[in-house]
This record gives sequence, C-alpha cells and structure tokens, in this order.
Amino acid sequence: MTKSAKQHESVALGAAERLLSIEIEGLQALYGVLDGTFEKVCNRLLGLKGRVVISGMGKSGHIARKIAATLASTGTPSMFVHPGEASHGDLGMITEQDAVILLSNSGETAELSDIIHFTRRHSILLIAIVRRKSSMLVEAADYAFVLPEIPEASPVGAPTTSTIMMLALGDAIAAALLEMRGFSAEDFNKYHPGGKLGKRFIKISDLMRKGIDLPLVNETTSMADIILEITGKSLGCAGVIGKDGRLSGIITDGDLRRHMGDELMKLNAATIMTKNPITVTKDMLAVQALDIMNKKAITALFVLEDGKPVGLIHIHDILRAGIA
Repeated sequence: MTKSAKQHESVALGAAERLLSIEIEGLQALYGVLDGTFEKVCNRLLGLKGRVVISGMGKSGHIARKIAATLASTGTPSMFVHPGEASHGDLGMITEQDAVILLSNSGETAELSDIIHFTRRHSILLIAIVRRKSSMLVEAADYAFVLPEIPEASPVGAPTTSTIMMLALGDAIAAALLEMRGFSAEDFNKYHPGGKLGKRFIKISDLMRKGIDLPLVNETTSMADIILEITGKSLGCAGVIGKDGRLSGIITDGDLRRHMGDELMKLNAATIMTKNPITVTKDMLAVQALDIMNKKAITALFVLEDGKPVGLIHIHDILRAGIA
C-alpha cells in the first residue's frame, strides 16, 4: 500500500469512527426522551381505531417511510403520506380516526403546514418528532418528542445524528406497541409470507409429509417389506408403530447397513429399529427442526401427536422452503 493510500485509509477510518461515536452519543441521549409522554403516546396509538399516518420532508421523509413500514409489519396499521402530495389531494387519506406523526428537524418545515392545519381543524391526534423545541410543529402538536441537542455527526451538518435518533425513536414506538399488543411470531409471519423473515416463522405443520406419504411399518413387519417401504417413500427411513399406534422406533438406511449380513432378511422391524427416536411437534418452527437435524446429524424427524406419528419433516423439505 502506498503512502497516499495509507493516508486515505486513515482519514476514512477516522471519519467513520468520529461519526459513529457522535451518533452513539445521540442514541444514548434518547433515554431522556422516554418519559411519561412516551407511555401516553403508546397508549393513545394502541387504542387507535384508524391508522398511524407518518410524514416528513427530505431526509426526515425517508425515515418516516421506514417507521411506517416497521409499524405496519408489526401489527400497527400505518402508512406514509408525502407532505407535498398531501397538499394536492392526499389529505383525503387521513381520517378523524387516525393519528399523525410528523418528523422535522427544524419543526418549521413549510411543506408540513397543510397537514398540521388539517389535523387541528379535524381534531386528529398529532405527534411530533422534532429537533427544535421552539418551533411551529411543537406548538401545534398534542405530543412532542424533542430530540436531544447532539450535533449532527457530519462535518457539514448533513442530517445524520438527527435521522438516526428519529429512526430509533420510531422503532422504539413500534417495539412498545408490539409488546403491548401481544404481537406474536405467528402474527409477524402473516405480514411476511415471503422473504427470509417470513421463512423463519414457517411451522413444521406447513412442510411436513403426512397421510399416505408417511413411511410406516409395524414392529412385526418383515425386512423385505421394510426395505420396500423405505425405498417407496424415498425418505431414507421408516417409523415403527406399536400395537397402540404410538411410535416405538425408527429404522434408517444406517440401521440397515449396521445389520447387513446373511441373517438380515430374517429379522423384523422390532429387532433392528432405533428405540426412542428424536421427534418434534407440528407447532414447532421449521427452523428449530433444522437446528435439531444439524446438531444430531440426522435428516428426518417424525412429528408426533399424543405419541402417534402424524407427519414427518425431512431436511430437503426445509431447504426447499428456503430455510437455512
């Protein structure tokens, strides 16, 4: 590396470290904002009959979009309205049952004035996230979160610390509402049917083989029929069922190899099965089944209900679903 390249690297790392240290300071200072107002705002939003409408201009607008998306995906109906479009008809998207959260660094953003006036005229709950306490937006709002006076991390004053604090505060509101609402992993999956997030919450019941696809034999089943069952179902194993219909063991390809010899075909299922196999329930997450398979170096798990096999989950089924 040349001397010039080393100097540039030093400058880059120094700039990044200074920026992050200031932004961290801003996030730590946010604790001072989490007072009784935060609790009141969350209670008002929790009881809302309509949606949370979020708006902001410029960089604040980008943060507002993200907060709206986070709220919507965690059980709080929410949408972003662009302040410029609001002045040209999109105010009609806001109803008297809604709440409005406006983001502004200065609190004097001209483009927000029509939304502010609309909320005051129709007695719509208005919440401000703002940098300046003495501002038009703070005076108009029902509740205002005034961000700590931590300087922007950028040397030219570009929105950095302020937008990070706005984003974190929005996430805090979403997280609080999520817990207050009792929003579960299953609820989260409803709003994330695609993508990695949704796949993490797919249940075993959504992927398991069942019915005639289950490879099952009785304890007295002959070796010839066991091999036919394992081969025909192509899952590398067969579950062994006792007289009470409960799973008493499992026979895998490995079990067959371990008993390979002249007497193999004279044996039955009860003789070669592995007793007390690892099993799962259909309400478990598929990612949990995958974790068990990886740790135990196995490729299939029977799904039991009251001790009886109702399904089988294979590692190939999990991987085909994009869970890894």
